This record gives sequence, structure tokens and C-alpha cells, in this order.
Amino acid sequence: MTRSVFSDAILPLPRLLVEPVVRAALLEDLGRAGDITTDAIVPPGERMRGVIASRQDGVISGTDAAAIAFALVDPAVTVAVERGDGARVAPGDVVLHLEGPARAILTAERVALNLLCRMSGVATATHGLVEAARPHGKASIVCTRKTTPGLRALEKHAVRAGGGSNHRFGLDDAVLIKDNHVAVAGGIVPAIERARARAGHLVKIECEVDSLEQLEEALSVGVDAVLLDNMGPDQLTRAVAMIDGRALSEASGRITRETVGAVAASGVDLISCGWITHSAAIIDLGLDAA
Repeated sequence: MTRSVFSDAILPLPRLLVEPVVRAALLEDLGRAGDITTDAIVPPGERMRGVIASRQDGVISGTDAAAIAFALVDPAVTVAVERGDGARVAPGDVVLHLEGPARAILTAERVALNLLCRMSGVATATHGLVEAARPHGKASIVCTRKTTPGLRALEKHAVRAGGGSNHRFGLDDAVLIKDNHVAVAGGIVPAIERARARAGHLVKIECEVDSLEQLEEALSVGVDAVLLDNMGPDQLTRAVAMIDGRALSEASGRITRETVGAVAASGVDLISCGWITHSAAIIDLGLDAA
């Protein structure tokens, strides 16, 4: 049984999406014989109480995945979420309260912590970029498809928990014309024209450009968004002026907490960053018996 505390703006993912990921992780960990250490040491009827608490500053995400891990091992484990997804924590802050069969809690512990620490790391990295960009412009921080295979839904949820927004979830929900598409098509204009001829009326088209000349080509035939790839702040400022509201502007390429302010100051609408999902450091959380 789980009691969840989520912000109204950060709703949990449907269990249908999260459970298969957690189940696969548990099967991987349990292997062929289960938790032979816990089964040897802990009597079947033993119960325990515990807390999962933060050991550093951060932003929480993944509480639903952690709760599902305990429930899949034994539904008799009670999980109470003290600080839900999107909550900021400091060392010592309790995130989850646990009570139930000791064997189940100890068996599910590592999978629950792996997912909770990983997703909280993504949320924390995103929050850092959002806060660094905020004073300098209107830009939203968005993630990319550079996610851990199998964990995309959870990592993109973690980006939202950290105050960011999501780019496309996969290859099928928007057209994003990249440099190699342009090379194969023989130019930006034919690439956009082919995409428009194929795309449905609800599908948006974005085109990557790496120069102001390419930007002018894309604008000449019309797109919904332009990805301004690896442009410096001065070039981004000129690009935003050229776009003049005709399309969404997205800056991308080697964005860090140190550089994001200057990028945001150019006036772009979006700043996309891959490392917040593929390279974010975990947040240190631990389970202690209470």
C-alpha cells in the first residue's frame, strides 16, 4: 500500500508505464535463486520499519518507481511518501517511510534506490539549469532523446520534476530534420518540403541549422521550430532577431550551468540539453532501519 504526495503540477506516471521497468529490474536482481542473503539471515515472519532519506541536497523524482519495487516483492509493505517528486531535499530529509515484512524491504531495497537515486539525479541536474537560466530570459530547459534505454519515460518525468520540459518522446511524435537528413535530401528546402508532404496535420516540423544562411533557407519555406545548433550567444541573438516570432527558437549544443545564462539572454524560446538525462550524477539516498 502506498500513500503518495505529489505536487498538483507533477502528476505521477501511470503505473502501467512504470511497473514493467521496475519488474524487469527486480527480475535482473533476483536472478535464478532470489535473495539468498536475506532469505538465509532474516526469519520469514520478521517485520521492520525503515526510512529512505537524502544524504545531500537535491530534487526528488522516482518515488512511484521505488514504491512499486517494494509492492511487487510483497504487497504487504506499506510505503508513505514524505517528499514527493519535485520536492527539494537537504541531508537528513526523509523521502519515504517503509513498514512491513523485513525480507521484502531488504530484497527490494537496491532496485528501489537505484531508480530513486537515478531519477532524482536527473531532476536535480535539470533544476540546476533552470535556476541558472531563469534570471536571464524566458527560455525553457528541455531534454532530448539521449536517455537510458528502457528508462525514457521515467527520465523525462524526472526532467519535469526538476522544472524542465520535454522535447519529443520518440521518432514518431514530431519531425526533427537533422544535418544528416539535410545532407541526404540535398539541402534544407527539399528536406522540409518532403517532410511537410508526409507529415500529418497535427505533426510539427523542426529543422536543425548551424548557420544564419541555413536559418534563412528554413524560414523561407516555413517551419514550426528551428534548432540553432552550437551557436554562440551573439549568433543566437542575431538568429532570434531573424526569426522574429515566425517559429520557435531552440538553442542546443554543449550547454552547461556556466553557459546557460548567456544562451538564455539571447532570447531563445527553448534550450535543449542531453547531459541532464545521459550524464546526470545520482543523488545519494539511503535506506536505514528505524
